[in-house]
Amino acid sequence: MEVLRIKQLRINNQIRSREVMVVGADGAQLGVMSVDEAIGHAVEAEMDVVEVSPNSNPPVCKIMDYGKFKYRQNKKAHDAKKKQKIIKIKEVKTTPGTEEHDYQFKLSHAKRFLADGDKVKVAVFFRGREITHTELGLRLLKRFEEDLKDYGLLEQEARQEGRNLHVIFAPKPIVEVKKSKPKDEENADGVVSTTENSQTEGAV
Repeated sequence: MEVLRIKQLRINNQIRSREVMVVGADGAQLGVMSVDEAIGHAVEAEMDVVEVSPNSNPPVCKIMDYGKFKYRQNKKAHDAKKKQKIIKIKEVKTTPGTEEHDYQFKLSHAKRFLADGDKVKVAVFFRGREITHTELGLRLLKRFEEDLKDYGLLEQEARQEGRNLHVIFAPKPIVEVKKSKPKDEENADGVVSTTENSQTEGAV
């Protein structure tokens, strides 16, 4: 957006007003003058007249090196874009009959993902006739919610899609939490990673 705004600035002979308020390269007020007179000042300084506030009466122009100005603004926009964090959704899969050690394994991954600033989708998959006991899945998701309360916030309540129930947790803002790395590897069975960029992509 910053780059587009720069392109819309009028400079030198593109300025349409007869008179403009001119600010010198050093920030000093040079007063109201014709555009031709302002351009004369700019030529002496080997710079440009740039219309920085077209809606003022009269419009405000500044004497500057427009090429360097545009370069700095483009670089600033580029650096800001590089610093933008890509939001990821890490998915943790489990079943309603998961055993305690397996639950703790999945829980440790969820904690680490949230501590890293990623969102976490906890999904409970029902196999066969397990689908008739969705209350077991809800109970398990409630347990995740309780055990993750110091690491993240429930962003999406339990939702059923086909043969699974899932919730989504978002990392807590500002509050720092201790990161813990489980001994098991991150991409062990039941833990997959997806990326969210504006919209959530499907699980791998």
